[in-house]
Amino acid sequence: MKTPVYFDNHATTQMDPRVLKAMLPYFTEHFGNAASRNHSFGWEAEKAVDKARKQIADLIGATPKEIIFTSGATESNNLAIKGVAEMYGEKGNHIITAATEHKAVLDTCKKLEKEGFRVTYLPLKEDGLLDLDLLRQAITDKTILVTIMYANNEIGVIQPIAEIGKICHERGVLFHTDGVQAVGKVPVNVIKDNIDMMSITGHKIYGPKGVGALYVRRKGPRVQLTAQMDGGGHERGMRSGTMNTPGIVGLGEACAICQQDMAEESKRLSHLRDKLKSKLESELDEVFINGSMEHRLPHNLNMSFAYVEGESLLMGINDIAVSSGSACTSATLEPSYVLKALGVGDDLAHTSIRFGLGRFNTEEEVDYVADRMISVVRKLRDLSPLYEMAKEGIDLSKVQWAAE
Repeated sequence: MKTPVYFDNHATTQMDPRVLKAMLPYFTEHFGNAASRNHSFGWEAEKAVDKARKQIADLIGATPKEIIFTSGATESNNLAIKGVAEMYGEKGNHIITAATEHKAVLDTCKKLEKEGFRVTYLPLKEDGLLDLDLLRQAITDKTILVTIMYANNEIGVIQPIAEIGKICHERGVLFHTDGVQAVGKVPVNVIKDNIDMMSITGHKIYGPKGVGALYVRRKGPRVQLTAQMDGGGHERGMRSGTMNTPGIVGLGEACAICQQDMAEESKRLSHLRDKLKSKLESELDEVFINGSMEHRLPHNLNMSFAYVEGESLLMGINDIAVSSGSACTSATLEPSYVLKALGVGDDLAHTSIRFGLGRFNTEEEVDYVADRMISVVRKLRDLSPLYEMAKEGIDLSKVQWAAE
C-alpha cells in the first residue's frame, strides 16, 4: 500500500485508465472540429460527440438531444438557473433553493437577487433532508424554479428528488437538480425522478476535469433556456463554443463505465464505508455521524470527533487526503455552512471530517485510515483538558471561563 491515501473522492476523482484510453486518439489523430460539417475530420469528431451524448443520456434515462455540453457543473448550474430566470422572468421572479446547496447554486441565486429576483433558502431537518411541507408552503404563483441538489457534497445525504419534482410539476414550476455527486454513484432517472434540468460533471465520475453537461427536458414540459454564452449557436443555441471533443469523449466513456459497474461498485464502497464507520465507532467515544445514514451516498462518511480541533486532526493525519468541516478562508476559521444548517454546533462542526471513498480505494487503505484516525484522535484528546473535564462529568456548557 502506498501513501498518501486518497479519501477525498467528493472533491475530485482519479481518471479511470479506460477513460484516458478512449480520449487519447481525439487529441492527435481525430482532432477535427465537431462543428465542421464539410469534411471527414469534422464528421469524425461529430460522431464521437454524438456517441458520448448517447452514453450520458443512457445513464440518466434521457434522450441524446436533451444533453447540452458545458465546461463543468458550475457552468451547468449557472446556465440552468440564470437561463430559466431570464426566459421565464415575465411569468414570475421567485426561486426556491436550500441553505445547503453548493456555492455554484447559492452564489448564482445571490447574483439573481441583486437583479430583483426573490429567492427562498429552505432550511433542512437535522438529518439533512428537506421538509416537503415547507417546500409546498414556499411555492407561490410567482415561483418559476426550484433548485435542490440530488446528494450533498459534504454529508452525502440523498434528497427525495422524485417527490420534490412531483410537487414542482403539480404547481407548474420547473425543477433543477445539481446531480454532480449522485450521477454514476446511485441510480438516477430523470423521468422517474421528475427532473427538468440536471447538472453533471466529468471529474466526479473518474472522467476528465473541465467538461460537464446539462440535461434539459424536451417534453412534458419542454424547457427553454436563455443562453449565457453567445456565438455560433452550438448546442441547440443554449451554449455556444467549439466542442471539447476529447473531454466530451471522456465524459461519455466515464458514464458508460458507471452504468456498467455502478451496482457492484456501490455495494463494495458501502461495505468499505461501513467498515470504516464501525472501526471508528468501536474504538472512539464521542464521535457523531452528520446527516442521515439511511438516505446516503454509498461512499460518503461525515463524522465529528468531539474535543479534537479539525485543523490539528488534519495535520496529524497528513498522509491521508480528506476534507475537514472548518474551511480556513481569509484568516477566519468558519465552520461548514452545511453542518451549521443542520443545527450542528460550531465546536462539533469544526471537528468534522468527510471521508469520500472511491473506485480505486482498497480494504487495506480503510484499515490504515481507521487506525491512523484512532491513534491521532486519542493523542489529541490526551492533550485536551476539555476532554478530561467532560470525562469527569463536568458540563462544559455551564463552565464560566475567566477572561484574561
